[in-house]
Amino acid sequence: MKVAVIGGTGLIGSQVVTLLDEAGHEAVPHSPSTGLDLLSGQGVADAVRGADVVVNLTNSPTFDDASPAFFRTSMNNLLAAAGDAGVGHAVVLSIVGADRVPDLVYYRAKVLQEDLLKAGPVPYSIVRATQFFEFVDAVLSWTSDEDTVHLPATLVQPMAAADVARAVTDVSLGAPLRGTRDVAGPEVFALDELGRITLAAHSDDRKVVTDATAGMFAAVPGDALIARGDAVIARTTYRDWLNRRRG
Repeated sequence: MKVAVIGGTGLIGSQVVTLLDEAGHEAVPHSPSTGLDLLSGQGVADAVRGADVVVNLTNSPTFDDASPAFFRTSMNNLLAAAGDAGVGHAVVLSIVGADRVPDLVYYRAKVLQEDLLKAGPVPYSIVRATQFFEFVDAVLSWTSDEDTVHLPATLVQPMAAADVARAVTDVSLGAPLRGTRDVAGPEVFALDELGRITLAAHSDDRKVVTDATAGMFAAVPGDALIARGDAVIARTTYRDWLNRRRG
């Protein structure tokens, strides 16, 4: 099977390419570094030509009001080319609970991306994942200074990027879901608690201040980002991941 992995050189994409190759499939990574420009359409037709499956792992460069335009243009260009090429399965990575956080423009943009895929010409699958362990340090940096890190008590259920990549790979190799599969980590944390665990693991003596107004995740209501129903629960815990990373 030939799989075009759009965004195939990134955190998730590079791991998906490796997993597909190890399973005996032909995974071809595409990104700006390989000459692909989803916004202009440059290289898109070449990227999907001959592919059985197209996996879209690209992301908007910003989380602001520009993100809907990015996802609209990139998805329209990719779906048009995939439809013309007769691709049999299109897979997109999205976010658990994206439709439950209307106050975040980036989450609304991800729902727009999903809706475009559903309405498009190619049989589809959507993989919705929770936040990645690998991004926790960045989240802390958004609202920190030399002495403190301000975080809301927003509930999150993070997971390892490696587990996300496995979930995407599994879906890519199956029949189109024509629906959504949620994947999530095995533990639920309040974000301020997760911050304290992270700082302790880094021997960072800054103090976490619980602040309901701090950062992007302050806009998330209740348990909106927690997986529900028949979500696939990954095995890697945050502390195990931290320990392996330190080792």
